[in-house]
Amino acid sequence: MTDTIRIGEALVAGGPPGTAAEPEVAIGKMSGAMGIAFANQLADQQKGHSKVLAILNTDIMVRPPTLMVSKVTVKDNRYTNILMGTVQAAIANGVLDSVRAGYIPKEEANDYGLIVSVWLNPSVVTDDELDHKILFEIHRKATTEAIRKAMAVEPSIDWLLENQDKITHKYYQMGMDGKI
Repeated sequence: MTDTIRIGEALVAGGPPGTAAEPEVAIGKMSGAMGIAFANQLADQQKGHSKVLAILNTDIMVRPPTLMVSKVTVKDNRYTNILMGTVQAAIANGVLDSVRAGYIPKEEANDYGLIVSVWLNPSVVTDDELDHKILFEIHRKATTEAIRKAMAVEPSIDWLLENQDKITHKYYQMGMDGKI
């Protein structure tokens, strides 16, 4: 991969309510456009949309360097603690899983950078029974899958063109059925 930035996303659900994950990732070589985007995002902190490095634990950043960005404005301390704790660790582990699986070449891990856009269901703030282990595993799996799809350039344009008329967006269909 030269100066290309690849984009991927994945949706992983199936756990208790509020635990679904749908990360969006951008990945590329830090010597090109990704490095510029990464540095700009890291330096451009905005209230409610903090950008933080994915870490396994304090003082242990993963490689390739990975920047987490919240898709929504964060206004609640509990949301922040879950995002910057359980989910941050899940993303870090998902990145390492991607290297282990070969989606990101191990020998080039220091050359790549990732930006992961993260969403959490707002119900995590009020769910006193939130299962952090399940939340962690779902976000880890979703991160790995989003990276896999980005690096494999999936879905392909041929698949999309072939299946375009067979796919209806879930929430569009729910709106059509009057269930939203």
